[in-house]
This record gives sequence, structure tokens and C-alpha cells, in this order.
Amino acid sequence: MSTEVLAQLTQPQRDRLSFVELRVRFIGEIRRQDLVARFGIQSSAASRDLALYKKIASDNIDYDSKGKFYVQGARFQPVFDFPAERVLSWLTQGFGDGEPMPLKAWVLSESPSRLIHPDLDVVASVTRAIHQKCPLAIEYISMSSGCTEREIVPFALIDNGLRWHVRAFDRKSQEFRDFVIIRIKRAAVLKGQPVTLHEMSDQDIQWTRIVELELVPHPDQCRPEITEMDYGMRDGVLRMKLRAATAGYILRKWSVDCSPDHSLRGHEYRLWLKDPLAIYGVRNAVLAPGYRSPDQQRLESESD
Repeated sequence: MSTEVLAQLTQPQRDRLSFVELRVRFIGEIRRQDLVARFGIQSSAASRDLALYKKIASDNIDYDSKGKFYVQGARFQPVFDFPAERVLSWLTQGFGDGEPMPLKAWVLSESPSRLIHPDLDVVASVTRAIHQKCPLAIEYISMSSGCTEREIVPFALIDNGLRWHVRAFDRKSQEFRDFVIIRIKRAAVLKGQPVTLHEMSDQDIQWTRIVELELVPHPDQCRPEITEMDYGMRDGVLRMKLRAATAGYILRKWSVDCSPDHSLRGHEYRLWLKDPLAIYGVRNAVLAPGYRSPDQQRLESESD
């Protein structure tokens, strides 16, 4: 029935209904005002859209009379088949929420994509927990512990260029950590369960700390002026401000030589971190190519 009804609707109607589904599935709720603000329609038209979506997929949304908004139904089954990249772009950048359809490119292009996409049902549970500020029960597979059951308090998504992570407080280790979303096998929002102050994002030192980095052309690479052009440098320096929780990912993705003596060799190392001390105390600095903490350098010098 849903396919037949959708086929009879105009494209703007399908776009609005797909927005209803995205909001309910990944945020957990939708109000008439959300449709009004997003599409510039009247409140009465928004009511008709919600009623139409309810008619097409009656199990997907329920009305919360106390909160006066619609929430996800217990037997939710998506009507629209959104690619993972579209959903994650909408969640993190706020666009691309029109009905998923094959689009004709204006110019020939090729953009490499991730080999593995996260399960959207897991993503939906994670993002609803973030929006609703609720704990999340997960089954997680890690390199050190194997498969374990955990309760986490998620608050942000992180894209490291290869995989998506969720930043969260882990009640098992009592620490803030990154969890790889594709390693989460099951996830359930623990709605109504309280979150304590020490589990909130403003208590995450690695998240709140901002590191200021100065990247320069690698001293051992030729034609530094080309590197300056490629990376939009000013006066031979690229200045960046990053959260400590993401710094290691970015430095690795950009293949920045973080060794104190710019000792890494290879065509990929076109940038050098001028002051490696800038990432001292950054927990994921171990991911930064060539980085050695002052303690490691001291031990090396003593062993020499």
C-alpha cells in the first residue's frame, strides 16, 4: 500500500514525508512546527502530512499526547530507503533530507566512498539517545575484550575519515571513550533512565580541550611552495584548532609527520607538525604518525 500511495504523491509531498521519517527514526520525535520550519508550509498542511504518513505507515509513528508530538512506533519499519551516507550527512551537516532518488550529475565525477557503512538501525538508536540525552545499552565487540554488554551515555558522532565513532561515557570503565559504530551489534535506548553530571560531555576533558596546531611544509620534501598552495597556507603555515578527542584522527588522515625531528620518509608526508608538544596529553596522539611523547623521547635518549 505504501508504494502505491507514494507513487501518487508529488515530489514535494514525498520530500516532506521522508523528512517525517528521518526525524522520527533518527531523532525520535517530530512536531508540526518542524515541518513548518523546514519547508515553509502552513501548520494545517503539516498536520495533513503527518496524518498522511500515519495512513501510509500506521505502525511507524505514535502521538504523545503529553508532549504533543509524534514519536517512533514500537514496530517501526522504514518506508524510504536512505543510503547511509545521506543519513549521516543529514545528521551531521543538516542537508540531503529529500526523498532518496537517483540523481543526474551535472558533471562527470568520481568520489571514493567508505567500503563499509554502519547499520542504520544502530545509528538510529545512537542518535535518538544523543538527542534525548539517554543512556544506551549496547553489545560491543572490541579488540581487547571481545563481545561485551555495556551501558554508554553518547553525546556526539565522530567521522575519522574511514569509520564513524560515537563519543560517549562508558559506565563499565567509568571513562569517556570512542566506540566504532560498526562494532555495535545491538543497541537499545534506555529512555527514562537518569544521566548523572559526571557522565555529561562538559566533563570530558578530551572533548572540551582545544589544541592549536601549526602545520608547515615537510622540511625534507621538495617544492614547499606547492604544499603551501595545496593546503591554503598563509605565510607558510596552516593553523588549525581541533578538539583533543579528534586530533589524532585528523593528523593520521592527513598523514602529518608528528615526529620531533621530521624523520618520517615517504611521499605522503607533505606536512610536519611544527611543535609536537601541542598534542602532549592528547589521548589519541598515539594515532599521529611518528609522534613520541616527551617521556618516550627521554627514555630513548637514556637508552642511547
